[in-house]
Amino acid sequence: MADYDWVIRRGTIADGTGGDLIEGDLAIADGRIAAIGQVSGKGREEIDAKGRILTPGFIDVHTHYDGQCIWAEELAPSSSHGVTTAVMGNCGVGFAPCRQADHDMLINVMEGVEDIPGVVMAEGLDWDWETFPEYLDKVAAGKRDIDVAAYLPHSPLRVYAMGERGAAREVASEDDLALMRRLAAEAIRAGAIGFATSRLSIHKTADGDAIPTFDTDIAELEAITRGMADAGAGTFQVVLDAFVGWDKEYEVIERVIAASGRPATFTLASGNDAPPRWRRVLEMLERTNAGGRVATAQVMPRPIGLIAGLELTVHPFVLCPSWQKIAHLSIPEQVAAMRDPALRAALLAEDFTPGHPFNELARNWRWLFPLDDPPDYAPPAHMSMAGQAAARGCTPQEVAYDRILATEGRGLFLAALGNYENATLESAHEMLRHPHCVPGLGDGGAHYGAICDASYSTYLLTQFVKGEGPLRLGLAEAVHMLGQKAARAVGLDDRGTLMVGGRADLNVIDLDALTLHLPEVVRDLPAGGRRLHQRATGYVATFVAGQMIRRCDESSGARPGQLIRGAGYRAAA
Repeated sequence: MADYDWVIRRGTIADGTGGDLIEGDLAIADGRIAAIGQVSGKGREEIDAKGRILTPGFIDVHTHYDGQCIWAEELAPSSSHGVTTAVMGNCGVGFAPCRQADHDMLINVMEGVEDIPGVVMAEGLDWDWETFPEYLDKVAAGKRDIDVAAYLPHSPLRVYAMGERGAAREVASEDDLALMRRLAAEAIRAGAIGFATSRLSIHKTADGDAIPTFDTDIAELEAITRGMADAGAGTFQVVLDAFVGWDKEYEVIERVIAASGRPATFTLASGNDAPPRWRRVLEMLERTNAGGRVATAQVMPRPIGLIAGLELTVHPFVLCPSWQKIAHLSIPEQVAAMRDPALRAALLAEDFTPGHPFNELARNWRWLFPLDDPPDYAPPAHMSMAGQAAARGCTPQEVAYDRILATEGRGLFLAALGNYENATLESAHEMLRHPHCVPGLGDGGAHYGAICDASYSTYLLTQFVKGEGPLRLGLAEAVHMLGQKAARAVGLDDRGTLMVGGRADLNVIDLDALTLHLPEVVRDLPAGGRRLHQRATGYVATFVAGQMIRRCDESSGARPGQLIRGAGYRAAA
């Protein structure tokens, strides 16, 4: 008779705390870790992990699975990369609270900010909720492979409380503020892990308008986060508008923390060309935390950017007037048309017409690179479209055009928009190692046709742990970033470590074989919608609550994932 459900033997254990690695076994029983070290008892099933590493399940602190967790059981790409808990509702966008009359408005916001096709949301969501607690109950009733936790998102909250005035970004009245504060407290008591908002100027609706939360008065944020304080729990998540200057925007963090007493987390990146202002932000973070308040920054471990290509939302010619003549064609037909000298001459000569800000990012030739298999997210500067053009004595447009033709329209481009200062990952490395920074900004569940960064956990291991040179990270340090450090930043203190009695969320990884593959287009969304997916090989097994959800990089079909309700949760009487 077996003593345990699973025993994983002879692995190298990185327990997520950043402590020393140990060689040994790990036993699982009833969804918990029953033993670590030398396990003499037998498991109902066993894995020989000699030469493999054992890690806690990774915590993905910045996702947008608010819709995908309703219409799908697999939260991929995240669950394909060792993630066992995903936090959604970031950037203040989501689907609750919401009255029936406002469904289209929220779809418009989500389509513009997070590049989720409206038809996907219209078909994939049944909208059988109105309040945020009702939405959480809907999520809790579903089946999925990994756990999810949710922020209360600001855009739907504002419109729910203020109606058209909220969508039009009018200043909230005292009655509006009181209602939003009450609804925030209600959401925290229902299980929200916090409240999220965006102040980013390039976050636009599908119609090109500013989102409801853009440039909201700080007093509104103070009032809402006081609702978290009323409920005694919750983290404030915000995307600040670094374009207006960090000194001004960081004031939002300080004022909200001072008003609410709640911790904050925000997105931080370095510019590619600008002076290293991010170091000033780290100084401000240190000051905040030294003063007894808590704030963390979320840092992408590789360049922040877009993936461009003919199959995707953005490519280098998408807003050229002549492109509209062939935009409706299939990709083979588009490529055939692009071989016509007259169309080539037109597309190479034309500038972009006005459009969504993200589109123009695919014309930043100095930071637009080819993305091939295996994908290189830290390419040398001379490989950019501008670099290749200088070497060839032509224009960057010609380099991009020729790549599209040479790959029959299937070639991808990486638009490295930030975190690639001086064409190196030195700034990302320095920020990641800072005591008040955690990896994040994977954006899983969003930007389906432009971003595929939910693979960042695999990239952190392959680029920084397996890599050589001054940017190398130790395995224990990297796993701490992806585990305990990330979990604590968003108040999920019960996960991210391997400890006896703790949750059996863990990975068995063949680090030597761990490989990140080229993003690919799959069509598995509602209404046949397409999305970018990125696979990895080297994950021997991933467990959630003691059940193996993936084995040898394939889904097992197990669906133990649950809604994780935050520390302020009060069960209904």
